[in-house]
Amino acid sequence: MLNLMNVKKTFNGGRPNEFKAIDGVSLSLGENRVIVLKGPSGSGKTTLLSLIGCMARPTSGRIRLRLRSGLPGFPQNGGTPELEVTSLPERFLTRIRRKTFGFIFQQFHLVRGISALDNVMLPAYPLGEPFGVIRKRALDLMEKLSVSHRATERVEWLSGGEAQRVAIARALINDPPVIIADEPTSHLDTHLSREFMSIVVKLKKQGKTAILSSHDPIVYDAPVVDDVVSVRDGKIA
Repeated sequence: MLNLMNVKKTFNGGRPNEFKAIDGVSLSLGENRVIVLKGPSGSGKTTLLSLIGCMARPTSGRIRLRLRSGLPGFPQNGGTPELEVTSLPERFLTRIRRKTFGFIFQQFHLVRGISALDNVMLPAYPLGEPFGVIRKRALDLMEKLSVSHRATERVEWLSGGEAQRVAIARALINDPPVIIADEPTSHLDTHLSREFMSIVVKLKKQGKTAILSSHDPIVYDAPVVDDVVSVRDGKIA
């Protein structure tokens, strides 16, 4: 599904404070699998996730993406297309991000001052679907995640577990085949962390791929996890 070939990401290149966040990573990630990037804080996990999810460009190296369902907005021309995303213009990367990846951020990044339902609907607006269609899909997702009773509440009034389920619903609103979650249990207690992993089990059964970063054994030791990739100092350990 995703192939990274000698990928490097350097910040402040050529300056005294140059920092190599990712240093020559080559990695193949399969479809319909649960993959955990495991490593301590500062190891490069978040940067690697941002490269995988087309939210950042590598300084060098190549990233190729291939999905059985095809890539949004790109002709298939028979077979399963493979697209090198490294040098695509930003407008194409935006299209890929919207339809291919659903993001669950470490701090959730819900928009304060608006309702939980409005937060879930936000990523779907640029796709141009009718409001009623988006709203129904958002409510259905919130129902499946047992948070529909909080749909009209402002997000700052939600508990940590409720906020995370809203963030998951938002990540799923465009029905992406790949879910990316950065340290998804870092602000949750043991019970809520296990609850999150039970949601990952359901996502895998739906045919989705989940790529998680974590140093939490509840995550990387979970039975649903197919692959654990150890990251340290920007390299695959």
